[in-house]
Amino acid sequence: MRAGLPGGTSLAAAPGAPARVDIDGESVGRDLAALVLTVVELLRQLMERQAVRRADSGELTDEQVERVGTTLMLLDQRMGELRDQFGLRPEDLNLDLGPLGSLLPRD
Repeated sequence: MRAGLPGGTSLAAAPGAPARVDIDGESVGRDLAALVLTVVELLRQLMERQAVRRADSGELTDEQVERVGTTLMLLDQRMGELRDQFGLRPEDLNLDLGPLGSLLPRD
């Protein structure tokens, strides 16, 4: 008996699609790392822009500006180390959103 979904819909593969998906553990780990690093990079860039805006408007003390700058530099350094560890380049973390352009600004 074949397993199916309510309404008689079966779980069979679409015509022309492979019946099985071969998953390589190494590529799955690399792809997951790329996704996580992409999200972290997006957040890092947003925090950097917010910090610059707040510093320019005078909302931050000199000590706060220094602390934020140091933290962002350390995060950028750690991101580079993680990219190297997983064999990723900075451009590997950018997603193409089609007509919307890329997720991250291009340097």
